[in-house]
Amino acid sequence: MFPSRRLTHILLAAGAISAPLPAFAGGFYLQEQSPIEIGRALSGGAAAGDDPSTIYFNPAAMTQLQGIQVSAGGSALMASAHQTNRGSYRSIPGSTVRVPISGNDGGQPFESVIPIPSFYTSAQVSDRLWVGLGVNAPFGLKLEYDDGFFGRYDSLYTDLKTYNIQPSAAYKLTDNLSIGGGVDVQYVKATLTNALPQLSPLVPTDGFASLKGDDWSVGWNAGLFYTTGDTNFGVHYRSGVSHKLQGTQLVSGLVGPIAAGNGEFDASAPLNLPDIVTVSMMHKLTPNLRAMLTGKWYNWSRFKGIAVTSATGTTNKELDYRDSYSVSVGGEYDVSPALTLRAGTMFDRSPTNPQHLTTRVPDGDRVWLTGGATFNISSAAALNLSYAHTFVEKANIIRPDSYFPSPATVTATTLAQTSGNADQVAASMTLRF
Repeated sequence: MFPSRRLTHILLAAGAISAPLPAFAGGFYLQEQSPIEIGRALSGGAAAGDDPSTIYFNPAAMTQLQGIQVSAGGSALMASAHQTNRGSYRSIPGSTVRVPISGNDGGQPFESVIPIPSFYTSAQVSDRLWVGLGVNAPFGLKLEYDDGFFGRYDSLYTDLKTYNIQPSAAYKLTDNLSIGGGVDVQYVKATLTNALPQLSPLVPTDGFASLKGDDWSVGWNAGLFYTTGDTNFGVHYRSGVSHKLQGTQLVSGLVGPIAAGNGEFDASAPLNLPDIVTVSMMHKLTPNLRAMLTGKWYNWSRFKGIAVTSATGTTNKELDYRDSYSVSVGGEYDVSPALTLRAGTMFDRSPTNPQHLTTRVPDGDRVWLTGGATFNISSAAALNLSYAHTFVEKANIIRPDSYFPSPATVTATTLAQTSGNADQVAASMTLRF
């Protein structure tokens, strides 16, 4: 007997998120939250304290900023990815036959330019107290594969946007030691689509599934900053933010006994973003030359699984993300009072689990090489420019996804090799009052 409408809906809900929401957030935490930091590969981190963007990396370091300062800018991310079919196949209910999944390579899934905006402002209230505000987009991804993509049962379209609003404050406990913290008010919106297999591979058209949802939630962050004059130390903790996306799921195009699964219904899914710990040091080697070192730890092991709930029931999807880390080193040199040059490199370990890779996250371990400059137009204005190239390690995808209850179960196994890299150009203007 073929599945009832209720069971069909439940299994389709699982299939529609064959790469769950957190997967693409995990593989695409956007490090690019400060154009000046991009130029030194994020090595200034929690210790630099030389730009209002420190509000995001460590608000305690705001105590190094005099008066009122504003920094506004963004990054233009240009990413590329390529998928190679390594023998993807599907099953037929009641048979041991494997049917090859044919199709094109999906083309270039990323938009030519992905903008990542940021805005920060700090104000010195007294000789001990500072307040600030940061607005940025710390998680995000947008990619779309061509129709007929061989990995279409895994993913077709992904669009994730987050916007983070962070009011913050910092206080000087002593001339050398400061504390700071803030609240993270965060909005997330996501859309996912993928194809659905028919019971028979002879049916010429696929089914289609989409999942849309959004949510507001709140987190917090806190840090310490200490300086000896020649050496700065910073440590910062950012809490994970737990979202519950509310939205709708649409299933269409299924034929035959599984056509009862077509329809639109309410759905929800959790999206738990990771805690982040940052430890940084900056040291003045000479009056004009500074060296920087930053390490970060990301609590991605929160992702043991994800539940999608609709009126027809709840489905669980295994993730098994790993805790990850990044290490960056960099330096900068004041060529003159008007010009500062900087450079850096970073190793950024992917949190994705090799057993659960997906074309929705064409990701691997990454190495950054960066450079940048600050042009001090006057004592009140500075222009920051940066460039970064990211090398992404190739990875092999082996992803089986099952649809429909027994005896109508169809398993589509995506076998692919993913490769790619990214470039970015960043700019910001810092104004001091």
